[in-house]
Amino acid sequence: MEKMALFPILKEVQFHIPFHFLCEQYLPRVLQYGMNPEISFNSATLDTYHEADYRRVADKLREAGLRVTFHAPFMDLRPGAIDPRIRRVSEERIMQVLALADYFRPVSIVCHPSFDDRYYVSTEDQWLENSIRTWSALLSRAGDVPVLLVLENVYEKGPEQLHRLLTALSSPHCGFCFDTGHFNAFALEPLSDWIAAMAPFLRQVHIHDNHGQTDEHLPVGEGSFPWGEFSRMLREKGLRPIVTMEAHNEENLLKSLENMENTNLLGEGFPC
Repeated sequence: MEKMALFPILKEVQFHIPFHFLCEQYLPRVLQYGMNPEISFNSATLDTYHEADYRRVADKLREAGLRVTFHAPFMDLRPGAIDPRIRRVSEERIMQVLALADYFRPVSIVCHPSFDDRYYVSTEDQWLENSIRTWSALLSRAGDVPVLLVLENVYEKGPEQLHRLLTALSSPHCGFCFDTGHFNAFALEPLSDWIAAMAPFLRQVHIHDNHGQTDEHLPVGEGSFPWGEFSRMLREKGLRPIVTMEAHNEENLLKSLENMENTNLLGEGFPC
């Protein structure tokens, strides 16, 4: 991690880190190098750690003046589920993370709306209606914090369902997180259509790469995502979203930083 301090862009972006790693291992180095964390939570974290653990980490980050974002749990959760009990559990888990926002004061919380047309066959409208109900309740709590909830694409082939959902919610506390790797692996509609449709809602970007087949979480520039085209579109629309480097290990984070600096991969003035 010592080499990462050599890259000025690291001060401008968020970097992905699970809470248990931050709490148990990396907090001293994160503070030393002034790295802005996007802290991810899963069910095991929420069931293991206590208020004192969260307060200790949050106090240290705040004293260092670091910007914090969150990533809410997503495994097994379906906020738009047809089954109301599944929706209730999904909402409860995300509410647990919203409660932690009182300690950390994150700028945003990334959440998965979890639409998949292979799963919600012929129930797209019901999924949308249920999703609006769930996210409206969560946004009421987000407004109290306050914090921005940003809904991330995963398996969506095109932007239609997310556009319908965000349009219906129409909240200043809700936006869109565009995940480059998920788009590259799972989307079918072109990047230009996604950016044109979702630009009014775009508040955050997750950057990682793959070869267009699976969600490999490769370093930026090691796959086939069109970084130059993406950067140009953001600049042309005057968009400056929060940028999170979603590497899953130190090696990939360092390689992403090297690629971004050495090859001017994202072009001049990448919005971050």
